[in-house]
Amino acid sequence: MRAALPALALAGLLGGTPCDTAAVERAPDTVTVLVVSHGWHSGLVIPAAVIDDDAWPARREFPDAEHFEVGWGDRAYYQASDPGLWAGLRALLWPSPGVLHIVALRGAPSQHFPGAPRVTLHITREGAQRLVAAIAASHERDGEGQPIAFGPSLYGQGRFYASVERFHLFATCNVWVASRLRDAGVAVRPALALTTGLLFSQFPQSTVRQPGPLALPPPQPAASTPPASMSPAAAN
Repeated sequence: MRAALPALALAGLLGGTPCDTAAVERAPDTVTVLVVSHGWHSGLVIPAAVIDDDAWPARREFPDAEHFEVGWGDRAYYQASDPGLWAGLRALLWPSPGVLHIVALRGAPSQHFPGAPRVTLHITREGAQRLVAAIAASHERDGEGQPIAFGPSLYGQGRFYASVERFHLFATCNVWVASRLRDAGVAVRPALALTTGLLFSQFPQSTVRQPGPLALPPPQPAASTPPASMSPAAAN
């Protein structure tokens, strides 16, 4: 998450993203959840079908979504277009209000994150219900009991929503993702998930997919020498 960049650069040296592995076979009667890496930040991709219409405000606001990507972070930093170093350090060193970033997705989730490392997890339906409930409980509500919505998401269709949880150095976006997965019954340790690399290192290798290197374009033939009759200006 952008809010973790300044101080987590050093922590990132402690762990890396695992290598390519085969996908794990899905067990019957499970729900597929993805963990997607955006560099320093990670998010959860959850099927819309397991979210009741009244569970999240985003479920009502974007009823045609097939999946939702959910991220979390410092409220001011996450929403800022150019927050700067000081804002990042302040977010880490002083506990500050959190915010949920929820993006509505249609189609296969992989098509929205083609170049991102991701983890595929198959959790029980009971675990999925606990995960949905934990995210619902993270929403902050006003005096009338209504969720507090902010501006549009950073990409795609979605929105920021106020969170009751507070962000600080030991409660980063990756720690939050690990905590929600633990709510769902996944064996992860949030305290050891300060960075995306540390979070990903806790998953079985069979669940991790790392994009391959980008294919380089074929070399282009050298430009031919312009004819003697062409002036230098005409060749440019």
